[in-house]
Formats: sequence, C-alpha cells, structure tokens
Amino acid sequence: MTLTQTTGAAAVEAPAKADVRSWKAPIAFAVFTVLYALLILAVPRSGETTFRISTEADALQLPAISAPVGVTIWTVFGLLVLLTVFSAILVRGFRKTPLWLVAAYIVIAIVGFLTWAAAGATIPLAGLLAGAVALAIPLIYGALAGVIGERAGVVNIAIEGQLLAGAFSAAVVSSLTGQPLLGLVAAMFAGVLVAFVLAAFAIRYLVDQVIVGVVLNVLVIGLTSFFYSQVLQPNQALLNSPPRFPRIPIPFLSEIPIIGPVLFRQTIIVYLMYIAVALVWFGMFRTRWGLRLRAVGEHPQAADTVGIKVNPTRFWNVLLAGAIAGLGGTVFTIGNGIAFNKEMTAGAGFIALAAVIFGQWDPFKATLAALLFGFASSLQNTLSVIGSPVPSEFMLMLPYLVTIFVVAGVVGRSRAPAADGVPYIKG
Repeated sequence: MTLTQTTGAAAVEAPAKADVRSWKAPIAFAVFTVLYALLILAVPRSGETTFRISTEADALQLPAISAPVGVTIWTVFGLLVLLTVFSAILVRGFRKTPLWLVAAYIVIAIVGFLTWAAAGATIPLAGLLAGAVALAIPLIYGALAGVIGERAGVVNIAIEGQLLAGAFSAAVVSSLTGQPLLGLVAAMFAGVLVAFVLAAFAIRYLVDQVIVGVVLNVLVIGLTSFFYSQVLQPNQALLNSPPRFPRIPIPFLSEIPIIGPVLFRQTIIVYLMYIAVALVWFGMFRTRWGLRLRAVGEHPQAADTVGIKVNPTRFWNVLLAGAIAGLGGTVFTIGNGIAFNKEMTAGAGFIALAAVIFGQWDPFKATLAALLFGFASSLQNTLSVIGSPVPSEFMLMLPYLVTIFVVAGVVGRSRAPAADGVPYIKG
C-alpha cells in the first residue's frame, strides 16, 4: 500500500472534524443539567411513577413499568452529567456533537422529568406519544414547506399564514359541501394563493422576503379574523361546522403496543404526511427535480449557466411548498372536527421554521424536530391532566422553551443554503 493510499484510508476512518469549535451544545447541556438538578433539589418527590404502555385495543398487552422516583431522577442526573462532559470533550477536540448524542440527552432528560413530575401517578405512554404525533402534524407539513422553499433560495416566513388560510378554507368548504376531501383540496389551494403572493413579490419584484412573509402573516390573520367575525359566526351552522376525517386503523399494525395507537390509528391527513415526508426526501436527494431545487438555492449563477431557469424553478417550488403548508392547516379544523377560530394556529408556522433550522434543512431531520416540539405540547397537556406540581404558567411555556433550547443551544453551527433569501437577477 502506498503512502497516499494509507493516508486516504486513515482519513476515511477518522471521525470528521469541525472547522471551528462550537461550544453551544455542551453549554446548553450544562445549563439544562444544572436546571434539572435545581428542580429536583428544590421540589423533592418520592414514591413511584407508573408508565402504562399498552391500551385496551392492543393485541399484545404489556405490563406497566413502575420507576422509583428517587433512584431514577438521580440516575438520570448522573447520565446527563456524563453526556455533557462527553460533548465538551468532543468539541474540545474540534469534533461536532453528533445528533445521536443530542437525541440521547433529550430522551434521558424527558424520562427523568416525567418520573419527577408524575410521582405517585400513572402516565399513559401511548396516549402521550399519540398526542405528540397529532400536535406535530401541522408542524411537519409546515417544516416540509420551509425546507422546500429555503432549499430553493426563498425564506418562507409566511408558513403561519399558509397554515391559517388552509384551516379557514378547509372549515368553510367542508362545512358547505359536507365533504372533508373537498376541504382538503381547498386548503391546498389557499396555501398556494398565499405562496403565490410571496413568490410574486420576492422573486419577480425583489422585495425583501422576510418583510413580505411577515406582511402576509398579518394580512391572513386580519382577513380570516374579519371573515370569522362577520361571516362565520352569524352563520356557524352553515359555514363553520366542519365534518371530521374518520380514523382509519390499519389491520394488524394498529394493534402493536405503543406503535399501533401512535402511528396506525390515524386519519388520512396523517397517512398523507408519511407519504409527503418520504416523497420530499426522495425527490430532493434522488431526482432531477431535487438536484435543480438544491442548485438554485446553493449557486443560482452556476445553475443558470447549465440551463436551469432559476426564478421559474424557485417560483414553482414556492407554490408547491404553499400547497403542502395549506394541507397542514387542515389538521386544525377537519383533521379534528373543530370549528375555525381566530388565530387558531397559535404560532405553529414559526415553530415549523425552527424545526427547519434544527433539522438542518433536511426533510427527515426537520420531521424529527417537529415531533420533538409536538411532544413538548403533548407533555404539557398530559401533566396538566394528572395534576403535576409544575406551575401551569411553566407548562404553557414548555413548547417554546424546547424550541429555544434546540435552536439556540443544541443546533450548533448550522449552514443554510448559500443563496437562501438572496434574490437572483439574471446577468
């Protein structure tokens, strides 16, 4: 073997090193480990926490797991300290904190917090996770829209408006027709309409993309609130009584403990989400469409040189992203059979943007990030039901605290597409 071959083999086997050291992850780990320690010291808890795994509909009934509170929370603290130290050692050696380490820290911290918060009570694990998936669905659709838009070079701040427009249109059309499928189509059209305005101003007229997105969010909130007050409320039975998509359990799969209730006893909107995530990932990294999409977002001049029409490519992909976000808005109305209400998306579009950044502009990673945020919201609801000692004000802040934690503290050095937010002028 030659020296060149030996050096090349060693380079392949050695872990990749970061260009610069980013201490964000170990610092965030250290801060939250200290906060965790202060929490369990300030409010000591005793007894046992029971985790109920199976539901009555599961084919295989698994026994509940009881965890002694004292032993569990201090064991978790020790593990969090070890993970924090390990992350610091990696960064000190110019290595990145890997995603699996972040995931392990989050899962272990959640186990410790749940054990402490639910001392003496029972947590329905399947219900908690099912709620997490349900709350994450609009975030996942919004994140997919954000990934497509930003990979094409357009910052889609208007995801919030697209979700809200989709929820409004789905409620009205499905109420009028009694057909939730037509409501779903109307929601996608509404999302495309909002995206069209964004694309026209940002791409054609070169208006700042962030400003256009913020204005569109305010516009959609104003329009839907006006129509809700002036049209929907006086005619609620006719215009704002949307039917609900029925749950479709998948035979055999729906009876598997934990996985079945969480993933395979869902509505068509959830199953479409599974398909959308897979198609967007495959299309983005395995097809000509995806190659062109990433090219106009990374280096539009080079893409133009090889014959790719940069601005039309961006335009149509922004519309596609709008259709996906509009579809996500249906979760708020026909997905749950709930009447439309003012600002019912409650900032979901902005959390979806955070999922895009946390997921490093990758469809699968952004989906996992959205699931984490959905879990934080579901945890808030579950702990409120079982009577946790955690103050209700803190529980309301929990999803947003998680968002700040993962974006500001855990993501580390994350690079957006090079031409993201930069208008392209030919020639």
